[in-house]
Amino acid sequence: MELILGIDDAGRGPVIGPMIMAGCLMDKNTESKLKKLGIKDSKQLTQKRREILSEKIKEEIETFEIVLSKPIEIDYHLNTEGTNLNNLEANMVAEIINRINKGYTKIRVVIDCPSTGIKKWNDLLKTKIKNLSNLEISCEHKADENHIAVSAASILAKCVREEEMQKLREKYGDEIGSGYTSDPSTQQFLKKHAKKYNDDGIFRKSWATWKNANNSLNQKTL
Repeated sequence: MELILGIDDAGRGPVIGPMIMAGCLMDKNTESKLKKLGIKDSKQLTQKRREILSEKIKEEIETFEIVLSKPIEIDYHLNTEGTNLNNLEANMVAEIINRINKGYTKIRVVIDCPSTGIKKWNDLLKTKIKNLSNLEISCEHKADENHIAVSAASILAKCVREEEMQKLREKYGDEIGSGYTSDPSTQQFLKKHAKKYNDDGIFRKSWATWKNANNSLNQKTL
């Protein structure tokens, strides 16, 4: 029985909230079943639909894993010499693989590659995986569109990201928005509160969006 492990992220670009990595392990029959249920790239689905499908995915697949990276961890990687977001994502992907890869004869791993340099990133990833002997690893662009297992992972990742943002909305109000830099609500929230909530750990302070908002507020207080 061939098993496929699809891996994808959510929340790579936002200035507020965590980045999520999800992995879904399934066989070919489950892939076919999920395709019939309407599983596809999470960007093509509404949040409500993602939530419904997320529960169905968890019921049908062999197993899944979620890894969360908070803003403070993201900033650390971007502010430490020699590391970057691609390196952090390699760590997160490897953590998922290492958690799942126990007792299986063979797993085909398909990852939606976060880097433009696929081979270089794939080589980096392999240095972080504990056991490669039973793995066939494929890093691809648009894997979330082309592989059901990766589509399923993208749905789980997006749902967890939304759950985390909902927790922040409950604490800071709906005006926090989606956390993405392109969101007008998030932009206004930053302009008002980048300094006030500076120490709360919700902002990615390595992002230019936060730096600009914080600098602007500091200038106003001078």
